[in-house]
Amino acid sequence: MTSPILSDQYGRNKRKLRISVTDRCNFKCVYCMPEHPEWMKKKDLLSFEALYLFCEFMVKNGIEKIRITGGEPLMRLGVVHFIRDLQQLRDFGLKRISMTTNAHYLAKYASDLKQAGLDDLNISLDSLDATQFFQLTQKKLQPVLDGIAAVQAVGLPFKINTVLMKGKNEDQILPLVNWAKLKQIPLRFIEFMPLDGDQHWTQADVVTEQDILNTLATQFNIQELQQEHEPARLYRLDHDYDVGIISTITHSFCSECDRIRLTAQGELYNCLFATQGLMLKPLLNQLLTEKNTSDQHVLQQELLAKTSVYIWNKAKGFHSLNKQPRKISMHMLGG
Repeated sequence: MTSPILSDQYGRNKRKLRISVTDRCNFKCVYCMPEHPEWMKKKDLLSFEALYLFCEFMVKNGIEKIRITGGEPLMRLGVVHFIRDLQQLRDFGLKRISMTTNAHYLAKYASDLKQAGLDDLNISLDSLDATQFFQLTQKKLQPVLDGIAAVQAVGLPFKINTVLMKGKNEDQILPLVNWAKLKQIPLRFIEFMPLDGDQHWTQADVVTEQDILNTLATQFNIQELQQEHEPARLYRLDHDYDVGIISTITHSFCSECDRIRLTAQGELYNCLFATQGLMLKPLLNQLLTEKNTSDQHVLQQELLAKTSVYIWNKAKGFHSLNKQPRKISMHMLGG
């Protein structure tokens, strides 16, 4: 039975929690990072102890899957130990622990992540062309490919996520599909969303789902598959390889959304595009330090009340939100 705090006013039950452990990233992807990012001070980050406390609270109320994001999560020391600690929550109903990464550090951490109990990874890869990749990220491609090889070697499941932008990397659709198909790596294309740090996004920049399908049709026979409870619409190419397309802009999946997000400084967001979050850090820190059992109970009830009201008021969807400017961007929310 779903906990009341995980249901919103439109009957959508939240089963997935995304935890950003840092806003810092060594990449500078144009659809995510502002030109001049202002990093959070390390002292302002929510501690791993507070993060665990929140995860425990949410799992006991029905969250089944936790995804660790950033920035780049592997830039925060202690994240592998945090994953190991989260294993304790499987006894309370946690089914899956995942991570989203740019793969730059995976050659170093792949084995440790596997041993810590991580279930799977989403890896961002927006081009196989080294020059184009550098233009998009300000980083070299080879360490990413080495990281992908490392997770393959340790047998850690993963998907590739590619954000497509007009005039920047839409020429990578067929190269990426052919590469992923050959290696039997799951691939997801994502429509460019208005979450870039400097807010330069326009509809004209979007490579739409139909654009992608038109390109794929020049080489493959395409069969649309039935969509599961996931944001990606799946298409079978030549009867033997499935590619996904996440089309938030042209085919919003908001009516099925089952996700909530916590930033690295402890602010809860009920929607990726929400203009206002709920700051929980002071309350979580109080819970960590409070020794009196009755006072702990009062704080837990306050956390329950605030969280349930905020989740209940989740907007109907991306297109119904008032598009107010906001200071937070993709690198702080973790996608």
